[in-house]
Amino acid sequence: MTAFSPLLSELFDIAAPSAAMDARLRHAIDIKTKPPGSLGALERVALQVGRIQQSDAPVLTRPAMLVFAGDHGIVAAGVSPYPQAVTAQMVLNFLRGGAAINVFCRAQGIELEVVNAGVAADFPAHASLVDIPVARATRNFLDAPAMTREQLETALAAGAARVVAHASRGTRMIGFGEMGIGNTSSAACLMQRLTGLPLAACVGRGTGVDEAGLVRKTSVLERALAAHPSSDPTPDPLDTLATFGGFEIAMMTGAYLAAAKLGLVIVVDGFISTSALLVAARVSPAVLDYCVFAHASDETGHRAMLDALGAQPLLQLGLRLGEGTGAALAMPVIQAAAAFLREMATFEGAGVSDREAGAS
Repeated sequence: MTAFSPLLSELFDIAAPSAAMDARLRHAIDIKTKPPGSLGALERVALQVGRIQQSDAPVLTRPAMLVFAGDHGIVAAGVSPYPQAVTAQMVLNFLRGGAAINVFCRAQGIELEVVNAGVAADFPAHASLVDIPVARATRNFLDAPAMTREQLETALAAGAARVVAHASRGTRMIGFGEMGIGNTSSAACLMQRLTGLPLAACVGRGTGVDEAGLVRKTSVLERALAAHPSSDPTPDPLDTLATFGGFEIAMMTGAYLAAAKLGLVIVVDGFISTSALLVAARVSPAVLDYCVFAHASDETGHRAMLDALGAQPLLQLGLRLGEGTGAALAMPVIQAAAAFLREMATFEGAGVSDREAGAS
């Protein structure tokens, strides 16, 4: 991997959670007042959360959702049916509280922060906005790498810093969402280059391109990949991110790495958010041990990306909105998994006979 500053290099050095408590955690799950395995995926999540916190009484305080927004130069090539201005308009919608992610975060008591990673607009000061744009949109990666090395480092560090800020306020569970017209194109190119899958398996309809639009989008991305060829079967993930990524995707990548480094439970959203995780996992595979995958998106490519990461999504709701919506919906399920491990009675404690006691 290309050398980075000592601060970022330390961020990339992530240790997997210790498995020392696994037997104790499995026993704690199995002796609850229920048939073994009867809580399904919640038992898997409870074990994972317990391992991350090294506790059989885990507590997921101050859940937070960080939504990173950025514009993409590739939009000039006609990959989206929406104009670039929609990115800024949606950021204002977030700040006014009117988007789906606002509704879901309010309903679940999730702290919501909006981060301007690189939108082509100016915003008024707002309590929920962190205004730290790297630039006003990336470059068109048909013509040049989307960002410079310096911009990439700035974005990675900024995303990490936002996670550190929330962890210092007591956050133990965090999710990342995004907004950026054109960012499914970035995610598709990242996915293709890092997984080696055919581009057709990676490109979807995004914000709703029609059949002709999908053909045009695929053609543009084929040209973009050809403009930045790689013969390496394991291309450098951060060079790939600089070539095809967005500032919001780069900030999310830094955020994933920092959250794992700090031992937070990370809730992974849809196609764009997972593309940032794909980069982070190529940098430091141990980041995946801290991730709970919220859902399988209906965006083409997400299921294959989840398979490439060995992920087991919790929900299947047919979502393809982004913004962190799937992660916000999954957070109460993860809270429930931690709560049953922490609070549910055991057979002995409740005076309930288990299977062995009732056997003849």
